[in-house]
Amino acid sequence: MTTDQPVKSPNAATCSAALVQGAGRGIGLALLQRLLADESYPHLVATCRAPQRSRALQAIAQAHPRRVSLLTMDVSDELSIARAADQLVGKVGTLSLLINCAGVLHEGSMQPERRLAEIDPAQMQHAFAVNALGPLLVTKHFAQFLDRNARSVVASLSARVGSIGDNRLGGWYAYRGSKAALNMFTRNLAIELRRTCAGVICIALHPGTVDTALSQPFQARVPEAQLFSTERCASQLLAVIERLESADNGRFIAWDGSAIPW
Repeated sequence: MTTDQPVKSPNAATCSAALVQGAGRGIGLALLQRLLADESYPHLVATCRAPQRSRALQAIAQAHPRRVSLLTMDVSDELSIARAADQLVGKVGTLSLLINCAGVLHEGSMQPERRLAEIDPAQMQHAFAVNALGPLLVTKHFAQFLDRNARSVVASLSARVGSIGDNRLGGWYAYRGSKAALNMFTRNLAIELRRTCAGVICIALHPGTVDTALSQPFQARVPEAQLFSTERCASQLLAVIERLESADNGRFIAWDGSAIPW
């Protein structure tokens, strides 16, 4: 199997599918592994920048060749997103679940800003490209697969620090700002997509503090009980998604189902 072509199973063109964007590691990988145990989604689509470099994804695809498709997709490159969507045409029936997971807080010399003087325009643009514009563009190109006659969910991983109403510490300009933008985009999508997909539910999800590379430098002050494994995080998020009702469209929701102020 190649890593940039989805597998076509006998019923792939008619079955319901779930797509996890950013499935190469961390929360996205844990969500994919959890979804494998859910028979509600006969076809799973996993995307990341370089599926061929993820041993975990390769192992999953080899173990489930008729159920799991791997797609190469860089959320900061719209052409890459469009190509990935094109590869699904005729190979997947409808998407019942689309989860946007990819995010960036620190990378190389890029670190969360503690004060105004540390703002770097290029790093700010990168954060917005990945954290806000990326999920929006993924939804733009994959909305064509959403089930127009039944319940479907578009969930994007946001963060509590993206809440304007909950901001008491300041700092982290790029991350806070990009997640706040993602929240607004999610609200917009909730309104627009309802016009063509009556059963769609678009939400922003706060996963809590999860033991991943993204949070690792900032875990020292996190109480042990509040630091979730990726497995626990995936279980909690999917439980929230499973309980969603039509009225939840456009909400910002935490891992425990509680509402977060915008």
